[in-house]
Amino acid sequence: MSLYNDLGGTPAVSAAVDKFYDKVLADPSVNHFFDGLVMSKQKKMLEHFLIFAFGGPNQYSGQNMRNAHRRQVAHGLNENHFDRIVEHLGATLTELGVPANKIQEAAGIANSVRNDVLGL
Repeated sequence: MSLYNDLGGTPAVSAAVDKFYDKVLADPSVNHFFDGLVMSKQKKMLEHFLIFAFGGPNQYSGQNMRNAHRRQVAHGLNENHFDRIVEHLGATLTELGVPANKIQEAAGIANSVRNDVLGL
């Protein structure tokens, strides 16, 4: 089974994305990277990306990670910020009762795009 199925499918990923962005937008160390974005669109893009990345159906039609984060990198997005975002993902999944091994799996998936997100 995929992580997507283990987490509970689209409804669970959608709930996680909402809680995740609550945390991210409340964090002054990273929330400025989302200034000017339409958050409803941003949430939908992340939801589609995570569904795909976690092994669900591919509905993601956005840019590749490098292009999608070019503006944030130009505004200083770095390894520390990326780590903080991954921490928020882990905290969100913990809050939703996801087992630690599945949180580690999700963190591994997030870290697999680190270099592209950071333009390295």
